[in-house]
Amino acid sequence: MSAIVVVTTVGTQEQANGIAEELVGRRHAACVNILNVARSVYRWQGQVCDDSEYLLVIKTLDSAFEEVQATIQELHQYDLPEILSFGVGRGEENFLRWIEDSVGGGTLAGDGAWPPEGAAEKGE
Repeated sequence: MSAIVVVTTVGTQEQANGIAEELVGRRHAACVNILNVARSVYRWQGQVCDDSEYLLVIKTLDSAFEEVQATIQELHQYDLPEILSFGVGRGEENFLRWIEDSVGGGTLAGDGAWPPEGAAEKGE
């Protein structure tokens, strides 16, 4: 199992919600955090731009990156959406298993339920 975090930014809350719901609904991601209104300063088409955006932090598997990228590109309104992937070197074992189960469709975590069934009783 190789968990990754993918980030992208969008211009509206509606687009952030739509992409997040599609990624999770299609089982391309276990979870998407939407961070409200990040200020982005960047160069685009020869000009310096200063915009408010929403940052999506997407927890998924390396094996699902192409699907995540394709879904973002399908739904994104930008000409060139930011799509960056970062490997997860280490993480809490049960959480990593939950990501794998949620994206891979297994049953380790009760169809992606969080926390995993029985985790509280086991002190996990």
